Amino acid sequence: MNGTSSTGKGTSPAPGATHPVIVVGAGPTGLLLAGDLAEAGVAVTLLEKRPRQVSNLSRAFGVHARTLEQLDARGLADDLLATGSTITRLRLFRRLSLDLSTLPSRFPFLLITPQYEVERLLEQRARRLGVRFHHETELLALRQDADGVDLDVRAPDGTPATHRAAYVVGTDGHRSAVRQAVGQPFPGVSVITSLFLADVRLAEKPGSVLTVDGTGDVFAMIASFGDGWYRVMGWNRRNEVPDDHPLDLGEVKDVTRRALGTDYGMHDARWLSRFHSDERQAPQYRVGRVFLAGDAAHIHSPAGGQGMNTGLQDAANLGWKLAAVVKGQAPDSLLDTYQAERHPVGKAVLRSSGGLVRLARAHNPALRATVTALINTAAPARTRALAQITGIGYRYPAPRGAHPLTGTRVPDVTLAGDRRLYQALRGGRFVLITPPAVRLPHDAVPDGRHGTPPAVEHWAGDRRTAVLVRPDGYVAWAADDARTADLEAALAARFPTAG
Repeated sequence: MNGTSSTGKGTSPAPGATHPVIVVGAGPTGLLLAGDLAEAGVAVTLLEKRPRQVSNLSRAFGVHARTLEQLDARGLADDLLATGSTITRLRLFRRLSLDLSTLPSRFPFLLITPQYEVERLLEQRARRLGVRFHHETELLALRQDADGVDLDVRAPDGTPATHRAAYVVGTDGHRSAVRQAVGQPFPGVSVITSLFLADVRLAEKPGSVLTVDGTGDVFAMIASFGDGWYRVMGWNRRNEVPDDHPLDLGEVKDVTRRALGTDYGMHDARWLSRFHSDERQAPQYRVGRVFLAGDAAHIHSPAGGQGMNTGLQDAANLGWKLAAVVKGQAPDSLLDTYQAERHPVGKAVLRSSGGLVRLARAHNPALRATVTALINTAAPARTRALAQITGIGYRYPAPRGAHPLTGTRVPDVTLAGDRRLYQALRGGRFVLITPPAVRLPHDAVPDGRHGTPPAVEHWAGDRRTAVLVRPDGYVAWAADDARTADLEAALAARFPTAG
């Protein structure tokens, strides 16, 4: 998977010129994907219909362990940690508690920080790497042929323009214009017809960073942003109204008191909003040269805080594959694995988040008590719940006969020289980890003349398994008691110009 390298920096092509990749939508998913493509040397343009600004009124507020690992592989995790607070125990109801400190990760916790902090860091990275931004640019129509995709847009001054790209990725949210343009349905249901969100100040500080509870009729959650502002989310079964129905602080306080026993002296709301929660998923994440990721591909209930995190994992999976194909380092068929790997994950998140919200809405308190007691006391059920909610438990399909590790997530293992794997992954590279005694000839490792070369590292201990780790942190190939010839063959198969 080698090829010539090009820079993502430069002036924007004029309308009508061919862009290697256009990403539509500058939310977290689009920003991470665009940054990954640019870092891999692919010129990428990002279209966004909103003005250039980072909203502080976004819904997401939790960053799970697997997402933090991906951000660590991009050198961003530590900066993001500085913006929020962490919790090691996730209390979903009074009786259901999940201990995050047991996670096999460098990040055994949930980070509570507003989505705009994630967007800020990802946008800074994307701009630094040369991503071309076109704000106030709305997609009107899309057509594709065997060689590329034409996008008709409305420019900031209101005039029409057409861009042509080799590939297009729609990361433009649940009302995705890209998804509609390629005729993809978005089947599903509304699981909660009326939720509210509010950002408020509190006179009394809650006992934890995240407070969640509910009865059969009401539910409320309060999360601390760490800067004096708190995010409140809630619903009232007996007052399910349209999204545009007026909302005031009095209603938020009333529901919170009924669900949590107190409203903590809520005051000074800077934002109040209603929304409804759907469970929907596009059947196909790829339609020819067009891809869907994040909320454009799937939306879930807010239970477990998995929506933004799942979208960022989509971007991490697609980015390195798309870069390899655009640069001629891999066949187009590699892009089909995006659907094969990420669609089942999106479906699983729909099930897990939907199960949590249905548990919260259960009329029968005894039923909720029984289910939560089962999860609390049964280790396998608790482990599965933790693995799904945090994202670290998913694995991708492996070819028949492949090593059992193939497709599994690799934790941030320590390498020889006191290095970490996720440091070695930076730059969007493959990492080959070998036993200390196995050494590769210099000419067996692809060099930088043909694109980003794989890094060759050694285990810190005496482990005898050799592992080739993909840029997104999953095992591409592994072998026990590997010899030098095995490693050379594995590299030659994935980097054809090596040697």
